[in-house]
Amino acid sequence: MNKQQLATKIWQSANKMRSKIEANEYKDYILGFIFYKFLSDKEYDYLLSIGYTEDDIDTVEEDDSEIVENIQENLGYFIGYSNLFSTWLKKGNDFSVSDVHDALNAFSRLISPSRKKVFEKIFDTLQTGISKLGDGANTQTKAISDLIYLIKDIPMDAKQDYDVLGFIYEYLISNFAANAGKKAGEFYTPHEVSLLMSEIVANHLGEKDEIKVYDPTSGSGSLLINIGKAVSKYIGNSDKIKYYAQELKENTYNLTRMNLVMRGILPDNIETRNGDTLEEDWPYFDENDPIGTYEPLYVDAVVSNPPYSQNWNPTDKESDPRYSGFGLAPKSKADYAFLLHDLYHLKPDGIMTIVLPL
Repeated sequence: MNKQQLATKIWQSANKMRSKIEANEYKDYILGFIFYKFLSDKEYDYLLSIGYTEDDIDTVEEDDSEIVENIQENLGYFIGYSNLFSTWLKKGNDFSVSDVHDALNAFSRLISPSRKKVFEKIFDTLQTGISKLGDGANTQTKAISDLIYLIKDIPMDAKQDYDVLGFIYEYLISNFAANAGKKAGEFYTPHEVSLLMSEIVANHLGEKDEIKVYDPTSGSGSLLINIGKAVSKYIGNSDKIKYYAQELKENTYNLTRMNLVMRGILPDNIETRNGDTLEEDWPYFDENDPIGTYEPLYVDAVVSNPPYSQNWNPTDKESDPRYSGFGLAPKSKADYAFLLHDLYHLKPDGIMTIVLPL
C-alpha cells in the first residue's frame, strides 16, 4: 500500500468514525494520537540506538532516573514503557481510556525543563476532548481503540523526502478542512497556495546562510513547513532555518507545534506562542530577564494567511509602532492591521507573502 492509498484509507475510516463530531473537532483527536505515536516511536528507536534490546525496553520506566534524564536531554520528553503507543496495542482488550489519561498526565510531568515551550500543554486539547468520544469509559475506550488501530501502520520516519508521515498528516488536515467549511481557514492554507508562497520566498532568500521565518497566524503550521522545505533546497542545511509561529486558538496552536516537531525540525529552532497577534505583539525576550533581554523580532520572511475580515479592537492602537503613521483598520475588518503587523517584523531586505481577501 503506497502513501496515497494509506492516507485515503485512514481518512475514509476516520470520517466514518467521527459520527456526529464536527470535522473541525475530530481532527484534534486523530492528529493528537498520531503525534503521540510519533513521540513514542521516536523514543523506542532512540533506545535501540543506544544499545537497548527490544526485551530491555520493557524495563524503561519513570523510577529509573538515569534513563529518564538521558532521554529528556536528547529528546526533550520521557515516556515510560507502560505508556508507549506500542504498549497500548499490546494490551489488546485490557486497554482502556484510563491508559490514555495516565500517559498524557505522565508526559506533561516529564517534559524536559529546557523543552517546555515546545511540548508543554501540547496534549491539552486531546486530553480535555476525550469525553466527547463517548458517554462513558467503555464507549470512549472503543472509540480510542478504533483510532489507534487505524493509525498504527503509519511509518514515523520524518527524515524521508516528503515523508509518508508528513504526507498523511497534510492529507488529513486538508480533508478535515474541506469538511469544516468556513472554519477551515482557522488552521489550513490550501497546499497549492502554500507552495506558491514558498517558492516566492525561497527564491528571494536563496543566497542567505541563515534564515528566520515568522507566521503570526500559523494555523496547522503547514505554511511554515513548506517555506522551510523550499528554502532548504537553496541553502543546503535545513538546520539553519529558525521558525517563529504565533496562533490565537489553543487547539490550532498545538497543531502548529506538533507539525513542526514531526518534520524533524530541531527544538532549538522552534519558537512558538499562543496569543492574539493584533493585541499583543511578539514578546521576544528571555522570561528570566524580560527587561534586559527584550528586543523586537525582525525576520527574513513573514508569511501568513490571516482570518479574513475579522473584527478587532483598534482602540488606543494609534501609538502602537506597528500601526502608527499608517492609519488603523476599521473595527469590522482587520485585514489591513494584519498587513501592517507583517510589514513591521520584516528586516530591510526581507520578504513578505500574505493571503488577503479581494
